[in-house]
Amino acid sequence: MESDPLRRNNVNVTGRTDARNTLLFVNGLGADQTIWSQVVPAFARDWRIVLFDHVGSVDSNFEDFRARQSHYLNASGYAEDLLQIVAALGLPQPPVAVGHSIGGLALLLASVRQAEAFARLVLIGTSPRYLDAAGYRGGFTTADIHATYAALDGDYPAWVSAFSRAALGESSPPNLAERFAGTMGRVPKELMLTIVCSVLQTDHRAALPLVRVPVLIAQSSADYFVPRETADYLHAQIPGSRMAIIDAIGHLPHLTAPEALVDGIRAFVEAGEGLAC
Repeated sequence: MESDPLRRNNVNVTGRTDARNTLLFVNGLGADQTIWSQVVPAFARDWRIVLFDHVGSVDSNFEDFRARQSHYLNASGYAEDLLQIVAALGLPQPPVAVGHSIGGLALLLASVRQAEAFARLVLIGTSPRYLDAAGYRGGFTTADIHATYAALDGDYPAWVSAFSRAALGESSPPNLAERFAGTMGRVPKELMLTIVCSVLQTDHRAALPLVRVPVLIAQSSADYFVPRETADYLHAQIPGSRMAIIDAIGHLPHLTAPEALVDGIRAFVEAGEGLAC
């Protein structure tokens, strides 16, 4: 197994590499670092940009995932990886981190472990728990989750296609769903089962009040996977958090409405005290 977290996670540093400030982008389920291609250019002139691929998301680290598959049965494994990446980069000051879906949850958990590792967090389509519970709407019933596992295990290409269409929203251009499905479908089925399990069976609500880093919750106006009630719950439970509703359809506003998302990120990160490029 690769011991260097920068090589293991295919870390790439771009943008203004001599800048004091850094934007770290953390992918969600089924995505690789190219998912941010419509957002990164807006910041590349003034910020150091760090992109990477989660273990298990690209060919180069499938074997690393298999070697430690139990490590990724919970989002805490991805949080540990994040802290290793930040430490190995040796940045001049803590990065502003932008995370999508499970990437956002991993950021939350990493910040609870080590608040000083991050300057600010932007959470896009992030949920602490997908399963509905008493007094809490996560968006999925137990039957929904069982049906997801059955569909994934039965006809994986069909599940990837259906997931991608739902994630992008029915009104999105077909090429966007096809692009996302192409990336997601490269992940072997047995690895995806573990990853989806780590997403759908997690419950990290208890960690939310422990977050001590400034947080922006960036929520699409219509997200099939993360309902507005979940975003409202995050906002209520994370001390001092802000929420921005992005005029976007789907779970991936960085694909469907990148300009609106960039505006929300820029307003939040540039309001940070002590941030100067």
